[in-house]
Amino acid sequence: MLKKLLKGSLVLVVVAMIGALAVTGVVAQDTTTICFGFQDLETEFWVAGHRAITDTLRNEGVEVLEYNANEDPNRQLEQIRDCISQGVDGIIIIPQDGDSAVTIVNEAQAADIPIAVFNRPPNDQSRGIVVVADNVSATEQAVEFIAQKALRQFEVTGEPITPLILVGALQDTNAIGRRDGFFNVITRYNERYPGMFNTPIEVATEWDAATALANLEAAITANPGVDFIFTSSDFLFPTIRSVLEPRGMWQPAGTTGHVLLAGLDGDATACSLIDSGYVDATGVQDLFLEAELTLDAIRGAIADGDSQPNAVLLDPGFALTAGNIRWQRSDMWGCVLYDEGFLNQ
Repeated sequence: MLKKLLKGSLVLVVVAMIGALAVTGVVAQDTTTICFGFQDLETEFWVAGHRAITDTLRNEGVEVLEYNANEDPNRQLEQIRDCISQGVDGIIIIPQDGDSAVTIVNEAQAADIPIAVFNRPPNDQSRGIVVVADNVSATEQAVEFIAQKALRQFEVTGEPITPLILVGALQDTNAIGRRDGFFNVITRYNERYPGMFNTPIEVATEWDAATALANLEAAITANPGVDFIFTSSDFLFPTIRSVLEPRGMWQPAGTTGHVLLAGLDGDATACSLIDSGYVDATGVQDLFLEAELTLDAIRGAIADGDSQPNAVLLDPGFALTAGNIRWQRSDMWGCVLYDEGFLNQ
């Protein structure tokens, strides 16, 4: 169904898809009020997810109370407490991290208000509706693609590959899963092909571009032989480019000096860079599916009078690569944005 709607905007695509599903599901009533708390809108994924959720709900006559915590977990907790005091019918949150999410979910359920957590799961998933990407699987699929390329290089030259990972904030469950997925692939290849990979270099980013820039600059200066990079989020590709390009390391695939690159999220920048050959693969969080799962679950809980729902709803994710982009392009939300000219705005 999604492919039939690709000529519309991303928001219209998501809204139309999710709205159509409501015909056979639960249709919200005019009196419904949902509190939507989010930690910030720094990346394309959060912007697209926010718009998909808010536009869909408002198109159904739901009152949406929006709260931006600006990456402050204490502020977000106070905002959700304000929502609870107003007696909202349901809550959707994008939390700052997995620890703060646990506290927020517990407070919402103690007040008998159903709550759904979008994409950034609590560290304890025994309460609330949790919609989460399989970060380990999506990462493994993306890193596997560049590991296959690295293997061919290793078989020809006999020289070990030097991998580097830009690690997210490790108090975030998503960041932990992505790091685990990366190391799973590196370990698996070193077991099969001893000596193929040198010890990976870990670069802390804390999900912050300035932190990532400073730490990556230091890492590449100390290790100029890095030829295999995975970023735990696509939003850092411009940062990676700013470090590699002055050193002659920002080259398209098939040319001398190309550094094997993979990421995770599936944003418009990643799509454009796979098109142009600078990036080899990205693990994709299926924004369309995750928005659908979140809205169906919270509306269903409200309609059923279930004030303390618990369900973990999984987005299995997939990898968009230089090898499959021709036929899987329209499945990635970032390519929908890119093909509509999002990066030219």
